[in-house]
Amino acid sequence: MAASATMFVRSFFHGTRADLKPGELVVVGHQSNFIADPLSWVYFSGTLDAAIWGAELAAGGERQRIYVVEPTGAVEDDPNLTDKRFPGNPTLSYRSRDPLRIIGEVTGWQGHSPEQIEQMKEGLARLTEEGANTIID
Repeated sequence: MAASATMFVRSFFHGTRADLKPGELVVVGHQSNFIADPLSWVYFSGTLDAAIWGAELAAGGERQRIYVVEPTGAVEDDPNLTDKRFPGNPTLSYRSRDPLRIIGEVTGWQGHSPEQIEQMKEGLARLTEEGANTIID
Protein backbone atom coordinates (compact mmCIF):
# COMPACT_ATOMS: atom_id res chain seq x y z
CA MET A 1 0.00 0.00 0.00
CA ALA A 2 1.53 3.32 -1.05
CA ALA A 3 1.51 6.24 1.34
CA SER A 4 -0.41 9.27 0.17
CA ALA A 5 0.85 12.80 0.55
CA THR A 6 -1.39 15.72 1.31
CA MET A 7 -0.39 19.01 -0.22
CA PHE A 8 -1.63 22.23 1.30
CA VAL A 9 -1.85 25.29 -0.90
CA ARG A 10 -2.06 28.69 0.78
CA SER A 11 -3.67 31.68 -0.85
CA PHE A 12 -2.16 35.11 -0.36
CA PHE A 13 -4.02 38.40 -0.62
CA HIS A 14 -3.13 42.05 -1.30
CA GLY A 15 -5.56 44.88 -0.54
CA THR A 16 -5.23 48.08 -2.56
CA ARG A 17 -7.03 50.60 -4.75
CA ALA A 18 -4.87 49.86 -7.80
CA ASP A 19 -6.69 48.48 -10.85
CA LEU A 20 -4.66 45.43 -11.89
CA LYS A 21 -5.24 42.42 -14.11
CA PRO A 22 -4.18 38.78 -13.77
CA GLY A 23 -0.52 38.41 -14.70
CA GLU A 24 0.39 41.98 -13.74
CA LEU A 25 2.81 42.60 -10.90
CA VAL A 26 2.64 44.48 -7.61
CA VAL A 27 6.13 45.97 -7.29
CA VAL A 28 8.10 47.91 -4.67
CA GLY A 29 8.40 51.69 -4.82
CA HIS A 30 4.77 52.70 -4.37
CA GLN A 31 3.27 54.72 -1.54
CA SER A 32 2.25 52.69 1.48
CA ASN A 33 -1.30 52.65 2.82
CA PHE A 34 0.10 53.98 6.08
CA ILE A 35 2.94 56.42 5.30
CA ALA A 36 3.69 58.83 2.46
CA ASP A 37 7.12 57.54 1.49
CA PRO A 38 7.51 54.79 -1.11
CA LEU A 39 8.51 51.45 0.37
CA SER A 40 11.13 48.96 -0.69
CA TRP A 41 8.84 46.02 0.18
CA VAL A 42 5.47 44.75 -1.05
CA TYR A 43 3.12 43.58 1.69
CA PHE A 44 0.53 40.79 1.61
CA SER A 45 -1.35 38.45 3.88
CA GLY A 46 -2.57 34.91 4.21
CA THR A 47 -5.86 36.19 5.68
CA LEU A 48 -8.63 37.92 3.81
CA ASP A 49 -9.36 40.16 6.82
CA ALA A 50 -5.86 41.69 6.77
CA ALA A 51 -6.18 42.33 3.02
CA ILE A 52 -9.59 43.95 3.56
CA TRP A 53 -7.95 46.37 6.02
CA GLY A 54 -5.29 47.10 3.41
CA ALA A 55 -7.92 47.93 0.81
CA GLU A 56 -10.02 50.00 3.21
CA LEU A 57 -7.06 52.04 4.44
CA ALA A 58 -5.46 52.53 1.02
CA ALA A 59 -5.07 56.13 -0.08
CA GLY A 60 -7.02 57.42 -3.06
CA GLY A 61 -10.56 57.46 -4.32
CA GLU A 62 -10.45 54.44 -6.60
CA ARG A 63 -12.45 51.30 -5.87
CA GLN A 64 -11.11 49.11 -3.08
CA ARG A 65 -9.78 45.83 -4.42
CA ILE A 66 -8.41 42.60 -3.06
CA TYR A 67 -6.22 40.45 -5.22
CA VAL A 68 -5.08 36.88 -4.88
CA VAL A 69 -1.32 37.11 -5.33
CA GLU A 70 1.64 34.82 -5.79
CA PRO A 71 5.07 35.84 -4.44
CA THR A 72 7.79 35.64 -7.09
CA GLY A 73 10.73 35.56 -4.69
CA ALA A 74 11.81 35.40 -1.07
CA VAL A 75 9.19 36.11 1.60
CA GLU A 76 9.53 37.06 5.26
CA ASP A 77 7.16 37.79 8.13
CA ASP A 78 6.12 41.46 8.25
CA PRO A 79 8.05 42.82 11.25
CA ASN A 80 5.70 45.81 11.46
CA LEU A 81 3.01 43.47 12.77
CA THR A 82 4.80 40.37 13.98
CA ASP A 83 7.42 42.25 16.05
CA LYS A 84 5.20 45.07 17.28
CA ARG A 85 1.62 43.88 17.66
CA PHE A 86 1.10 40.18 16.98
CA PRO A 87 4.07 38.00 17.96
CA GLY A 88 4.03 34.67 16.16
CA ASN A 89 2.34 36.17 13.08
CA PRO A 90 -1.31 35.13 13.70
CA THR A 91 -2.34 37.66 11.00
CA LEU A 92 -0.20 35.78 8.45
CA SER A 93 1.30 39.09 7.32
CA TYR A 94 4.30 38.95 5.00
CA ARG A 95 6.52 41.11 2.85
CA SER A 96 8.90 40.68 -0.08
CA ARG A 97 11.29 42.80 -2.10
CA ASP A 98 10.26 40.79 -5.16
CA PRO A 99 7.02 41.42 -7.05
CA LEU A 100 3.71 39.75 -6.34
CA ARG A 101 1.96 38.32 -9.39
CA ILE A 102 -1.78 38.94 -9.61
CA ILE A 103 -3.59 35.61 -9.91
CA GLY A 104 -7.15 36.91 -9.63
CA GLU A 105 -9.44 39.33 -7.84
CA VAL A 106 -11.61 38.55 -4.83
CA THR A 107 -15.11 39.90 -5.42
CA GLY A 108 -18.10 40.07 -3.12
CA TRP A 109 -16.05 40.49 0.06
CA GLN A 110 -17.59 42.12 3.12
CA GLY A 111 -15.77 45.14 4.50
CA HIS A 112 -15.63 46.44 8.04
CA SER A 113 -18.29 48.77 9.40
CA PRO A 114 -17.80 52.53 8.97
CA GLU A 115 -17.37 52.73 12.75
CA GLN A 116 -14.59 50.13 12.76
CA ILE A 117 -12.79 51.89 9.89
CA GLU A 118 -13.06 55.25 11.67
CA GLN A 119 -11.70 53.71 14.89
CA MET A 120 -8.76 52.21 12.98
CA LYS A 121 -8.01 55.53 11.25
CA GLU A 122 -8.20 57.38 14.58
CA GLY A 123 -5.82 54.85 16.14
CA LEU A 124 -3.37 55.24 13.25
CA ALA A 125 -3.60 59.06 13.49
CA ARG A 126 -2.89 58.82 17.22
CA LEU A 127 0.17 56.64 16.57
CA THR A 128 1.38 59.14 13.96
CA GLU A 129 0.99 62.04 16.41
CA GLU A 130 2.98 60.06 18.99
CA GLY A 131 5.67 59.27 16.42
CA ALA A 132 4.95 55.56 16.77
CA ASN A 133 3.41 54.91 13.33
CA THR A 134 6.66 53.95 11.67
CA ILE A 135 7.30 51.25 9.10
CA ILE A 136 10.36 49.04 9.50
CA ASP A 137 11.58 49.23 5.90
